[in-house]
Amino acid sequence: MPEDVARLLATVPEWFGQPESNAEYIQAARNKETWTVRNGQGAVLGVLLAERHYAHCAEIHLMVVDRGYHGGGIGSALCAAIEADALARGVQLLQVKTLGPSHPDAGYAKTRRFYEKQGFLPLEETSLWRAGTPCLIMVKPLTDK
Repeated sequence: MPEDVARLLATVPEWFGQPESNAEYIQAARNKETWTVRNGQGAVLGVLLAERHYAHCAEIHLMVVDRGYHGGGIGSALCAAIEADALARGVQLLQVKTLGPSHPDAGYAKTRRFYEKQGFLPLEETSLWRAGTPCLIMVKPLTDK
């Protein structure tokens, strides 16, 4: 799976262009809960890495979709799968961290819109990451509908 994460990250360097961060994501693929979307031949088109901090909350640590498949529903399918599983496990809150809106990056503006369409709400922009890289924490309350 780390090889798939490395390959997918390389398709979207404008989102994942920090070699040290990419190395951490690739390493995380060795031990974090992993969700994938594959094509009919078994090739991985999208990956979601998740972690559970407490019984009531889970985090999307990484989600990356091959550039050639953006807009095709893979990210939405990954979100739906992790949400359904989280609900079944009694998780009440799902979170994701992304580049905050105080940074002018247009690609991450698209990322924030994607997560908002999935029902995530901006909670707080912090200086959790290095200088010049504001971290936006987004959360989604999970409920049975």
